[in-house]
Amino acid sequence: MTGNNNIRIGTLFGIPFFVNPSWFLILGLVTWTYGNDLAQDFPTLLPGVPLVLGLVTGLLLFASVVAHELGHSWVAIKQGIPVRSITLFLFGGVASIEKEPTTPGNAFWVSIAGPLVSFLLCGLLVVFNSFVSLPAPLMAIVTVLAIINFSLGVFNLIPGLPLDGGNILKAIVWKITGNPYQGVKIASWTGQAFGVLAILSGLIPLLNGNPSRFWNILVGWFLIQNARSAGQLARVQSRLDGLDGWLVIDAVSEHSPIVSADASLRDFVELRTLHPGNWRKFLVVDAASKLVGEVTVDVLQSIPSELWASKQVGEVLKPIEPATVIEAGSSLIAAIEQLEQYQLSELTVIQADGLLVGLVEKVSIINLIQQRSNVISV
Repeated sequence: MTGNNNIRIGTLFGIPFFVNPSWFLILGLVTWTYGNDLAQDFPTLLPGVPLVLGLVTGLLLFASVVAHELGHSWVAIKQGIPVRSITLFLFGGVASIEKEPTTPGNAFWVSIAGPLVSFLLCGLLVVFNSFVSLPAPLMAIVTVLAIINFSLGVFNLIPGLPLDGGNILKAIVWKITGNPYQGVKIASWTGQAFGVLAILSGLIPLLNGNPSRFWNILVGWFLIQNARSAGQLARVQSRLDGLDGWLVIDAVSEHSPIVSADASLRDFVELRTLHPGNWRKFLVVDAASKLVGEVTVDVLQSIPSELWASKQVGEVLKPIEPATVIEAGSSLIAAIEQLEQYQLSELTVIQADGLLVGLVEKVSIINLIQQRSNVISV
């Protein structure tokens, strides 16, 4: 389990692969719904078989989503951009790339690669169904997967962030204006507009007693929140643009919460009591001051106080999700992008050799931007 509650499943072509717990909700819903449909359409199927086929359909559905995200990832890697991870969640999937493409043309191809993969899969499934003789239930599954891949490609071409169409629009505006942030702002506005339309398309029937489009409300909320977040990020980036030399290490909290893995839980309690700030989480280092994990205050509730003196912090620490870690020499823009992408309030800062530097908080970066902007304006 990661710091964002995402569960690491493994690695795909060298890319860490995660699933969010919300993914299991949709998998169960697809399994149950389509399993019941198959049972009704093919009553001769043995008991239990429709649900098994529904599960297979759900897994193949998300395999299609993964293929879509691998399309983005493959083009990004070809452009020399590392891919941090691929994550499946409630609304589909997301490929997290290390940085933005350097040109609008590159950004366009990274964005359109996913929908192109979905359309390609749709075509292959249609051809497969046309030339391969399958039992009727399996043919129905292949047909559904073809329709889903086509719908996935079309839906993602909606010209609003955070969808691929929004990123394509951003690249086009970037090309026309020469300003990448202007592209983000416009794509953010359109994303929020489509989000409002989606909510209305689900809310109006709901108010009339028809909850069949409730899913539209959830999708609309997702679009609005993520499009707004992208717009806010663009505004911050535009303020940073042209101010060279801004590094993550410049914004590290002076009194970052750090504890040694060799310390006892009793020492940890005393350190927390004396430490400035009301931190709920402390970073854990080994004897060489290298980051080895994190420990939360909540762990004390699960361990009897009489054992605190004999149990070490290293015995109860948790691993740190790589997405929450950043190198001290990285730019503040990279830190802001990472904070926004993963909806974090802080990042753990390390040196290239793994030595811990401390925490950098979103609020600290904002304060630093404001302070330096005031100095520049003076």
